[in-house]
Amino acid sequence: MNVSFYPLSDDKPLKYSVIVARYGCKWVFCRHKNRDTLEIPGGHIEKGETALQAARRELYEETGAAEYDITPVCIYGYSDYGMLFYAVIKRFEPLPESEISGIVFADGLPQNLTYPAIQPWLFGRVIDYLKEEKCQL
Repeated sequence: MNVSFYPLSDDKPLKYSVIVARYGCKWVFCRHKNRDTLEIPGGHIEKGETALQAARRELYEETGAAEYDITPVCIYGYSDYGMLFYAVIKRFEPLPESEISGIVFADGLPQNLTYPAIQPWLFGRVIDYLKEEKCQL
């Protein structure tokens, strides 16, 4: 299966929000309590939530991010549709009680990913977006 990308203006039935995040010069990944692999923060959009509200909730629940700037990047399609975000985290709080056991800071995309069929594509799309926007990597 391929990952496809669409403009934010496309009307797709969004199911997920995924947030590629940085803190300082490091990328932020989370580790599920039941896995040894790493994940890009994200999850389901709950009933009544917008994609942005879900992204804010997931970023806090999975990383403890308390202060950050977040920007929508695009819509993606894999088996369902989701919205991809980029966040710059400025401050963390302790992780709330959730399925996440901790966060990991990395210089790039780790090899031991929970979802290796999709996460490299999403990470790469954010890198491309930052280059297009002439943001410092």
